[in-house]
Amino acid sequence: MGVGFDVFLVVLGGLRAGASRAARLAYGVLSRRKAAEEGVARLARVLSALDLTALGVGSTLGVGVYVLAGDVAKNYAGPAVILSFLLAAVASVFAGLCYAEFGARVPKAGSAYVYSYVCVGEFMAFLIGWNLILEYIIGAASVVKALSEYLDSLCGKAISGQLREWMPMDVPHLAQYPDLLAFTVIMAFSVALAFGVKESTKFNNVCTGVNLCVVLFVIISGSFKADTANWRIPASEVPKTEGRDFGSGGFAPYGIAGIIKGAAVCFYGFIGFDCVATAGEEARRPQKSIPFAVVASLLVVFLAYCGVSSVLTLMLPYYMQDEKAPFPFVYDQLGWDWAKYAVSVGAVCALCSSLLGAVFPLPRIIYAMSADGLLFGWLGRVDERTQTPLVGTVVAGLFTGTLAMIFELEQLIHMMSIGTLLAYSMVAACVLILRYERTGATRTNDVPLTARSALRLLVNADAAATPTPRSARTVTLLVTLYGVWCMMMMNAIDSHGDKILSGAAWPTAVMALGLVLVIGTLYCISRQPVSEKKLAFSVPLVPWLPGLSILINVYLMLNLDYMTWVRFSIWIAAGLLIYFTYGAWHSAERRRTRLDEPAEQHADSHTALLAAAHALG
Repeated sequence: MGVGFDVFLVVLGGLRAGASRAARLAYGVLSRRKAAEEGVARLARVLSALDLTALGVGSTLGVGVYVLAGDVAKNYAGPAVILSFLLAAVASVFAGLCYAEFGARVPKAGSAYVYSYVCVGEFMAFLIGWNLILEYIIGAASVVKALSEYLDSLCGKAISGQLREWMPMDVPHLAQYPDLLAFTVIMAFSVALAFGVKESTKFNNVCTGVNLCVVLFVIISGSFKADTANWRIPASEVPKTEGRDFGSGGFAPYGIAGIIKGAAVCFYGFIGFDCVATAGEEARRPQKSIPFAVVASLLVVFLAYCGVSSVLTLMLPYYMQDEKAPFPFVYDQLGWDWAKYAVSVGAVCALCSSLLGAVFPLPRIIYAMSADGLLFGWLGRVDERTQTPLVGTVVAGLFTGTLAMIFELEQLIHMMSIGTLLAYSMVAACVLILRYERTGATRTNDVPLTARSALRLLVNADAAATPTPRSARTVTLLVTLYGVWCMMMMNAIDSHGDKILSGAAWPTAVMALGLVLVIGTLYCISRQPVSEKKLAFSVPLVPWLPGLSILINVYLMLNLDYMTWVRFSIWIAAGLLIYFTYGAWHSAERRRTRLDEPAEQHADSHTALLAAAHALG
């Protein structure tokens, strides 16, 4: 009996040790970091705050003005679309500041994928990179889809009518017909890019200038036909149909819930400002110019969206808007044919500029991940003649064109919003983790962890000034828990908002518990010792501002429809399958670390022998 029990204890100890070793190995694989490339020539610091602001405006102002305003006004928020754009702008400012700090930690220009690989670890980098691929692919697909629908509207729906007659698609959750025009345009862009055609900055600047002029024209010309009665439509005058519910009229016909759902869609209109943060190495005074340019570009874009959506809903009741091409439709109703074509020129210029901005970064991120071994090598193979990743660019174009061909624009916008919101949430979480990481070889004598010592650690009762491995692990755990609490609280608000407002006990208690946990977790994070590493730019009010960014992003994600979550889950599952079956095994960092293993194993063996000799002695 005693011998059997001893054997059981030995086996249990062996299993525990094996599980512990497996967990350490898994953590080592998932968190291995890429060495920052030394010796890379620094870029010339020539960009002023004005240059960076123009860059942000040009990359961001596009589909939101010419398509999104009409869609959100009619289907989600009514005239309160202005507030939806405001909420989305606030979320974007917070995300932009976090992105700027993330970029300041890496001594070279690059994307969030590069930053996270150097600073956080391989698994987080793969997830962020995979979401960036989604952002660029869906971004290009949605822009070309908007361009196709705009051209179709100018042709009196002749293209869509013919395609719907020739090739109808009666499949749930897909488009009514294959959009061959969108597929052709995106393939033309991709093939041109694959054969080494470079983006013309002059063309891009001209398009942006025309775009801003047309936005001003819309606001000024529309103000002559503005009627404030369209913001005060009584419920009795709102049309009621079996298939559509246009709310209760007034300024916010769909209520607060509609404004927030609209903000989740409007967030798409602000995607693109992150290019400002990636230009940090070329900014003259990055600590001042980057945050200024992020906020200023978003302010200019918000004012454009605000002015355009105000004029749109003042000229015509929200329920009469055209979702595909609102301005040609409005000017048609007013009998201003000349204005319709003037606006259409601006729309085509803006959408072409946005399409260039979405298509060109895609081969770069695919090439970077392929070169690091996380994606298939053939995707990043550079053609000797064209000096571009030819196969990867064409494959990405085929995939993008297929998505644009078979999905509706609204579905593409939702997909892009959820991927980008998750990527921005990850960046904010990384900022929190890195702000409290150990910067040097701090020597500590960690006491055994008990309930009392854990509580003292949570609030930093010993007033430690320098981060330790234990305090850094504590922050990582707290950030993970913070994400869970955000999901719990925001899900309660999203699912039971009306019951909470009416004072129902159970939903109110869940929300209150989530609020206490969210604030308590952020307070515990704020008590931890901060890294002494000096950065060119640091987010203010850490951990509160990144925490608020995550909270808003989570809430906006929960307001997207369930089919968007299903499609996004399929995308993430495909990414995880690629990583665990290919990327984790072919990673360039794995090959590099395996070269170092023999020396480490020799050191471990030597240590083990010394320990055994000491025990025998």
